[in-house]
Amino acid sequence: MKLRPFFLPFAVTLLVASACGGGEGPATTPAPTPGTSPTATPGVVAAGKILFVSKNDDDSEVNVINSDGSGLTNLSNAPDLDELPVWSPDGSRIAFTSRRDGNFEIYVVNADGTNLTRLTDHPGNDIFPTWSPDGTRIAFISDRDGNFDVYLMNADGTGPTNLTNNPSRDADVKWGPGDRIAFTTRDGDFEVYVVNTDGSALMNLSNSPADDFGPSWSPDGTRIAFTSQRDDDYEIYVVNDDGTALTNLTNSGGTDELPTWSPDGSRIAFVSQRDGNFEIYLMNADGTDVTRLTDIPDTDTHPAWSPDGTSIAFVSLHEGNREIFTINADGSGLTNLTNSLAEDSAPAWSPVP
Repeated sequence: MKLRPFFLPFAVTLLVASACGGGEGPATTPAPTPGTSPTATPGVVAAGKILFVSKNDDDSEVNVINSDGSGLTNLSNAPDLDELPVWSPDGSRIAFTSRRDGNFEIYVVNADGTNLTRLTDHPGNDIFPTWSPDGTRIAFISDRDGNFDVYLMNADGTGPTNLTNNPSRDADVKWGPGDRIAFTTRDGDFEVYVVNTDGSALMNLSNSPADDFGPSWSPDGTRIAFTSQRDDDYEIYVVNDDGTALTNLTNSGGTDELPTWSPDGSRIAFVSQRDGNFEIYLMNADGTDVTRLTDIPDTDTHPAWSPDGTSIAFVSLHEGNREIFTINADGSGLTNLTNSLAEDSAPAWSPVP
């Protein structure tokens, strides 16, 4: 039985609805040599801070917690929807989307909860912030011009600019390690595109009649992993950032989705339903050595790597509701981090240990 994957570009529509009631080319980039990743201490999860969203009824908040379960802090603290948090590259600030002022806007807050600042102020909806590698700019999705486009602004909210400016609906915006941005847009189906931050060199990387979505940049910025439905099920593909060397990494016949690169680029964590329910898996960046990381009789999804590459945070329904769990990349140290009655989601490890 095919199951619907956990994330599609339609999330843009769903989020805003809640507010409204090829060819021959250069050689493939070599994958890092397997077996060079950091090793976890058995049973000891990496130190650091983890962002997540906690939802009760119609109120969702952005929280941060230490990876040992201490120091739980509500960073957003408003009686409405606060969603989609992302760390700044230096780990000092968090950008997120909030509906506290009547429509979705982008806010930023220090990692300790101080200096909450509204960055956008427009009757349209501004969502899905993503930081530039140097932390000086933020890309986001906005419908302020009538449809969802990719915008750029300075990290203080000044200078908003429509980057894509087309009649399609853009989503899944991800800033790469350089001055390139990946995003998903509709060409009759969803495709993965890249564009320079000056609007030049727009390119369709996925280019298939099926849905392709959820781009994830490799740490060195040379490759993009994404989910594709081109094989009549959902598989994880990787492609060079110039559109060459498109490769199916999973090819399992079940749903494989949500790829996320390890910090050293040698491995990819992903979600798969190949063994009956959704679990977290690991594989080398070339698709070899696929390993089932979680083995819980319920849904596990949305993996996020620790900055040292030894541990992974993820969402699990093991306790009956969505909780944030952590586990070492060798499968040891499984821990329910949040252990609450709320619905917890969207874990993101601070980039600074």
